[in-house]
Amino acid sequence: MQGTLSVWLAKRGLIHRSLGFDYQGIETLQIKPEDLHSIAVILYVYGYNYLRSQCAYDVAPGGLLASVYHLTRIEYGVNQAEEVCIKVFTHRSNPRIPSVFWVWKSTDFQERESYDMLGITYYSHPRLKRILMPESWIGWPLRKDYIAPNFYEIQDAY
Repeated sequence: MQGTLSVWLAKRGLIHRSLGFDYQGIETLQIKPEDLHSIAVILYVYGYNYLRSQCAYDVAPGGLLASVYHLTRIEYGVNQAEEVCIKVFTHRSNPRIPSVFWVWKSTDFQERESYDMLGITYYSHPRLKRILMPESWIGWPLRKDYIAPNFYEIQDAY
């Protein structure tokens, strides 16, 4: 079943894929990386003026990486704000997604954290650099196939 936003995008010829609804009834849409920036601008103009959160995760070891955007349409006098979740999947071999920093400035540190932990490059981001790990850190700690350098497991540590 498609939600109202998915129908609205389809009527205007904007390519996306509906992933259904989450447990709270929020519509989830999949957008291709190359379409993200234009659809982000369209959603902002349509009224989704608040980026509630941006996060990223590793879908499966050796598989895709995902960047997730939770958007809210805030309007004066409306009791129940409209929300939508946008997911963008990218290959781990060259994970590149356009930054939405120029649409929603609040994504600044969130995209930087996703870069730092998973290695997703948000191109056109003005200050994309590590913020949690030292610049000398090798690898992406939240990837499921990550092996920590110099890691020694403690056996029978009870």
